Amino acid sequence: MARYRRRVRVRAPLEEVWTFHSKVEGLEALTPTWLYLRVESVRGPDGEPDPKVLDAGSVVRLSIRPFGVGPRQRWTSRILERERQGAVAWFRDEMVEGPFPRWVHTHRFTAADDSTHVTDTVDYDLPVVPPVLSPLGLPFFEPLFAFRHRRTRQLLEGRRQ
Repeated sequence: MARYRRRVRVRAPLEEVWTFHSKVEGLEALTPTWLYLRVESVRGPDGEPDPKVLDAGSVVRLSIRPFGVGPRQRWTSRILERERQGAVAWFRDEMVEGPFPRWVHTHRFTAADDSTHVTDTVDYDLPVVPPVLSPLGLPFFEPLFAFRHRRTRQLLEGRRQ
């Protein structure tokens, strides 16, 4: 298993950053267009369709078609946990269907004065690749998370100006 981690400082309060990331609209806003994301369905922990907040137990079914090439790839994630304790909040989702044999994404938010530190950590295995070669996922992860962090700053810091 390999690990990818990236961190960014967002000049916005924890509450705004946390709320933004707690909705499927946040996922849609932070996904690069080159992935051709389509949200197929969202179910809350009790099976209710389109919940306002992605609480623990929520399931998000989506599909992507990177660069518009090839067939759409299904990706289903389940929110494993969602917690907030004072100046720290996090949620963790796990891919239960999709292109990676293992994908667990922890989104951590830490208040820091007038800002929030956002840390994304992904524990993953690449398909049909020995663990020693798992860092080869970086050419995919780095542009994806660089975009996500840049876009988070644009959307949330822009609200404050």
